Amino acid sequence: MRWARPPATRDEPEQPPAQWHRVLTLLADISLFIGTRSVWATAASHRLVIAALISVCYASILVTGILTLVVRRARSLARLDLVVLVTAVTLAFCAVFVAHSFSDESILTTQAARELLHGHAVYGQEWPWLFHGGIAFTPTVTGGYDYTYGYPPLTMLLTAPLLWIGHGALPETLVTTTALAVGTVVMWKMLPVQWRSAATMVCLGFGMIPNYARLGYPAIVALAFLVPVVVRWTRMGTGGRADWVRAACLGAACASQQLPWFLMPFLLAGIYAVRRGDLGARGAVVAVGRIVGVAAGTWLLINAYYIVTEPATWLSGIALPIIQGAVIHGQGLVGISLYFTDGSDRLDWYSHASMLLAAGLLAVFVLFVRRLGPAATVLPWCAFFLATRSQDGYYLLMTPLWLAAAVTVPPSAFATAWQPRLLHGRRVARMALAAGLVAPSLIAVTLAVTGRPPLHMRAVADSRTSLTVRTLRIEVSNTGDAPLEPHFTVTTGQGMSRYWTVVGGPPSVAGHTTATYRIEAPGGRFVLPRKGIRMRLRAFTATPMTLSSQDIHLEPGPAPAK
Repeated sequence: MRWARPPATRDEPEQPPAQWHRVLTLLADISLFIGTRSVWATAASHRLVIAALISVCYASILVTGILTLVVRRARSLARLDLVVLVTAVTLAFCAVFVAHSFSDESILTTQAARELLHGHAVYGQEWPWLFHGGIAFTPTVTGGYDYTYGYPPLTMLLTAPLLWIGHGALPETLVTTTALAVGTVVMWKMLPVQWRSAATMVCLGFGMIPNYARLGYPAIVALAFLVPVVVRWTRMGTGGRADWVRAACLGAACASQQLPWFLMPFLLAGIYAVRRGDLGARGAVVAVGRIVGVAAGTWLLINAYYIVTEPATWLSGIALPIIQGAVIHGQGLVGISLYFTDGSDRLDWYSHASMLLAAGLLAVFVLFVRRLGPAATVLPWCAFFLATRSQDGYYLLMTPLWLAAAVTVPPSAFATAWQPRLLHGRRVARMALAAGLVAPSLIAVTLAVTGRPPLHMRAVADSRTSLTVRTLRIEVSNTGDAPLEPHFTVTTGQGMSRYWTVVGGPPSVAGHTTATYRIEAPGGRFVLPRKGIRMRLRAFTATPMTLSSQDIHLEPGPAPAK
């Protein structure tokens, strides 16, 4: 006998949204104001349609802010989360069409895509003519610049079909912005409903990562592929179609840029520990092996053309950030040698310290995975704080992954994870072991920081006017034993200026000797900064890798009498 469904008396009242969810949506909505005015100002001068669209987005932000504070149902607030996401994506694309900026990454990737379509070699080719109009360049300690393409090929392959758009590097910046938008939408969809606006805020709201997307950084493409990998990453290795998709995304991320190479060992170690707690040692090895196999297959498929056609230059190209010998730069500990001391004769030890810290942190992660497992997406980037190139982009570009892991990978996910039973129950001994694993990196960075500048320099203006200097005469004393070949530059702030040309002087300075050099400013003149600006003469050498710096005082004023 079929029973009739009893008639509904009245609907159950829906629960109101949690106050923290309301506040999170409001913060995401407010974050969309960041940087929007400058984009609108640029569009208002020559792209009126986009300026009007941005004004509509302003209205959306205001109305959404009101509704966020007054809606009474959780479902309504979830719909407002979607409105914030759509508004953020719209603003991101408005910005890329009117306020995109070309960087060395974007112009090199675009040029590589052009060479690909013409059937030419991509890796190991120098394109110095691209670097004009304020495009940043990468100086090396050999006295030159790196003008070659130094990234895995996926971003270039995605850019090639869009070259018909023209307009310089716009096709590549459109690829990276689209990747960021897609990655944001994927994270928004995969996160629990109440946390979705956090994805919008971190990926698109603060303005940091959209700016890198407009600059065309290939790391943005890698970030987009890593999003589905990192969300609930402790579930990887359980089998099923999702496992294959995530492993393929991991391989694609590694084929987009080099940063995922540093994250992958931590993820694999964590997956092994979690799966070993469920499946045993053999099952965990099989699960991780399957992930590695799919990821490696995807990576090899994307790189296959270059592996076959130009294997040597391809290999050196994708390893370029590690082997190029770029000058030190960044916000990490290298700033001590750059700004707080007069240099160091042990700059190589910054690189050694970075690699030692990466290895040490991975070992500590394996030994204490139950405690450190939730930090798997943050730990890899600590090594860059000690590296010779310690730019903050290495940290902040992957911050959306921090959020994805924090929301979806709680500490309870590692409750049954396997970890070696070393010194079980001896807390002090375990802490000492952890400290011992990272101690070599601290020793290495101490050696780098405490190095002394091998060259002592004294500079005077050899040819100048009241406001500019054309040539400097430098007396250089080598205090070490080995001969050094110096390459000179003058800086007035952070970063590096172009090298000055040596127009007189020996090729190198022998140990414990003094030589005189005459150097000419790039472009024939150097404009003297205003009073109070620190001006530093720097000399880099490649073998060994050293930096010697000296403050010089050449204030604007009457040219000295001849």
